[in-house]
Amino acid sequence: MKLRSDDAKSRCVVQAPEITCKAGPISRVNHLGNTGNSNNASRLIMDMPYFPSGQSKRCVMRVRYNITTGDYDPWKTDKSSNKKDDVIENDPQVDVLGNGEKLTLAINTAQTGRVFQDRSHAYIVLPRTAKMAGKVIQNLNVRGRRGNLVQTIPAVEYDFVPDRLVMGTNELLHIQWTGSNSNDKNNNGEGSAGTDRHNLMQMSSLAASYPNKISEADFWNDVESLTDPDASGKDIAIGLASSGYYCAEKATGACPKANSLKQNSKSSISGTLDNVPASFFGHVLKFKKAGSMKYMCTRNNSFSNRSQKGVLYVSDNASSASSGSSSRKGRRGRKNRGQMAEE
Repeated sequence: MKLRSDDAKSRCVVQAPEITCKAGPISRVNHLGNTGNSNNASRLIMDMPYFPSGQSKRCVMRVRYNITTGDYDPWKTDKSSNKKDDVIENDPQVDVLGNGEKLTLAINTAQTGRVFQDRSHAYIVLPRTAKMAGKVIQNLNVRGRRGNLVQTIPAVEYDFVPDRLVMGTNELLHIQWTGSNSNDKNNNGEGSAGTDRHNLMQMSSLAASYPNKISEADFWNDVESLTDPDASGKDIAIGLASSGYYCAEKATGACPKANSLKQNSKSSISGTLDNVPASFFGHVLKFKKAGSMKYMCTRNNSFSNRSQKGVLYVSDNASSASSGSSSRKGRRGRKNRGQMAEE
């Protein structure tokens, strides 16, 4: 089909999926924290879209939620009822005492049946390599924004998401994150004002505040990168610890010498990661055997203020479908629930 009337070229288009419309998780009214009986905030677990062209695609996810009052029948009330006080009115005065004295109700008819938080998020889906074909890819990244508990509302402080992930050796894991340098400069946080920075380092105990040194981070010995096949486990650990400032110990196929730990001519890495990239593509990882890892961010894990830690469990060919993990996942070579129109 033709994507535009003035475009002479016809293209194969992947049909967009039906809109996902479901009841939200149960929470206390006006509550912005965790929902239901879980330790997780409201979230959507989705399959990433798949495009048979094998080309990078820019996608948009639009999130909306609706809230409706029980003061009238929402299925029988439409725009024709606008400005009709017999349906509902602004700040009505009600004789609740029965003596003619009235109390005013705080009702705004513009709020009683509407769509809230119409948010659009753009992202890019990259083509998979041959070794990724047919595999579920779990996504481990970062949520939240710079600031303390009060300053981040209605968002949250920095956190890994999912902060507890159970997956199998038959699955892959993409560790990545995004950030910016344009946060409110008055918000609390470590490092330069207004900046997001993250890293990921193995640690021995979630009760501790210190990470393991790279030489002691043995979890990475049985991990390989599908996005940088030449990278050793140590190279992967260096990249995650420095948020890509150093992409490996020495040059690899995907890491130029100028960006490696031992062959670069760059200035030293900032102790608070101020001179590292705000966003990090990371690695798509394959695990050679079962194991577990506790990890932390050295910059944002501020004891008594906020905790940016997590734990990863890798089991032999375990299915993550029932693990309660909250990562996005996709499978190559089949149609996903998250298909989107191909442009």
